[in-house]
Amino acid sequence: MAKENTNQEYTLKDGQFLVKLARNSIIHYLTFGELIEQPIETPDKFLQDSGVFVTLNKLDQNKTRSLRGCIGFPLPVYPLVIAIIQAAKSAAVGDPRFPIVTIPEMKNIVVEITILTQPQELEGKDFKEYLQKIKIGRDGLIIRKGVMSGLLLPQVPIDWGWDVKEFLEHTCNKAGLPKDCWKDPKTTIESFSGIIFQEEEPNGKVVQEEI
Repeated sequence: MAKENTNQEYTLKDGQFLVKLARNSIIHYLTFGELIEQPIETPDKFLQDSGVFVTLNKLDQNKTRSLRGCIGFPLPVYPLVIAIIQAAKSAAVGDPRFPIVTIPEMKNIVVEITILTQPQELEGKDFKEYLQKIKIGRDGLIIRKGVMSGLLLPQVPIDWGWDVKEFLEHTCNKAGLPKDCWKDPKTTIESFSGIIFQEEEPNGKVVQEEI
């Protein structure tokens, strides 16, 4: 059984390997209809279980980005290399919000990966404490109530200019719940952080994104 990857440090070289793997996984699946095999040269650190999300952003003629797909695993249920392969394929063909990505489209799509830490439940005597405990740019959120759950990555509130309260409200909406559900004692709120690597342009240089 693979070990959980809890406090792993990732270098830019690691990010380049993983982003390239994500892109190759998409191209391979769109071409052959099957998952790509794990690369022979996969470093040992990528064999440890880790949560990860793959995000696809499409560039228009003005270089403006729009979401084209985002799928991942919040919890460390697969080795990182396998999670990347699975999530990349699903971001391209399995995100119910979008049609299936085509091979020609990939020339205009920027690939981004977010490697997640283990989510930790936030605790407080009063819901107002969440407003002090959550930090924009550091934390991603998972909100759960009953069978409903929703997740937003750490970069999302930065992209939209949200404050903590708005971040909580939108995560509730993502879960299909009322925007004020984060105030309900029966609601569970978890936070996590992420390391983000992305292409600067489609199939271009890979950089680590600072948020």
